[in-house]
Amino acid sequence: MSNVLVIGSYVVDLMSRAPHLPKPGETVLGGPFQMGPGGKGGNQATAASRCGSEVTFITKVGDDLFGQEALKHFESENINTQYIIVDPSQSTGAALIAVDDKSENSIVVALGACGTITEEEVVAAEERFKTADIVLLQLETSIEAVVTTMKLAKRYNVPVILNPAPYQEFPREILSAVTYITPNETEAFELSGVEVKDEESALVAARKIHGLGVETVIITLGSKGAFLYTGGEKGDLVPGLKVKAVDTTGAGDAFNGGFAHALCTGYSVREAMTFANAVAALSVTKIGTAPAMPYKHEVEEILKQEDVEK
Repeated sequence: MSNVLVIGSYVVDLMSRAPHLPKPGETVLGGPFQMGPGGKGGNQATAASRCGSEVTFITKVGDDLFGQEALKHFESENINTQYIIVDPSQSTGAALIAVDDKSENSIVVALGACGTITEEEVVAAEERFKTADIVLLQLETSIEAVVTTMKLAKRYNVPVILNPAPYQEFPREILSAVTYITPNETEAFELSGVEVKDEESALVAARKIHGLGVETVIITLGSKGAFLYTGGEKGDLVPGLKVKAVDTTGAGDAFNGGFAHALCTGYSVREAMTFANAVAALSVTKIGTAPAMPYKHEVEEILKQEDVEK
């Protein structure tokens, strides 16, 4: 079985739908309200587990109701909770999410406890790095945790997927320890200075990011799919699947969790991207983030129905 080690954020998602996203100073009547498990790390861990990987998740929550619900969620998803730290001095993170009638979203995240993960807390899980097939992390936590994770992964020669989301500044030298980087258009711009609008501009941005020391650059392009670049003159657009989107929140997390799982099970990079595109497509057909992550049989079925070529 594939072993995926995820280090990152857990926040509780507080979501409501609205006819349109509020303008500054505007109050919009919406509904219904939904609360559930979320955070980029938690969503990605859930996606990888539902796809069939054995997942260990490192994060930090508060000793409060939201933290208790987090542990229940991960246990129910068969995710190893041994390294989830409960900190009584911190509150569990929360995300305030508004989704409009076009399924676009606006999100404010208060990281809470997961924003304070220390070097020592990551090092406490060092044994898990020795057995991991891949490490998956984001920037929705402390940079200290990100840097420490990179060092440990490099020490044990474990491939690293860095999803640089939400973008915040970090030491660029750590990119030499990244095997796969998976920015969306916005994050690709932050890394490269190139505005990604189409396949041509994605290639320009990907070349610049590759020049920072990353082996494989994958720019996710929403419903269009994902753009792959590993060097040279050309890249490769791996097309997405056409579905009716209900809620696009968490689609990037679905992609990353599915991508990590597929790589661990022997898929080539392009094959893993096709699988991940299917995971992401299915996730947007349901409301929510972690609860919307599809199971392996659903992913295999949609790939079969669409007759998608790997």
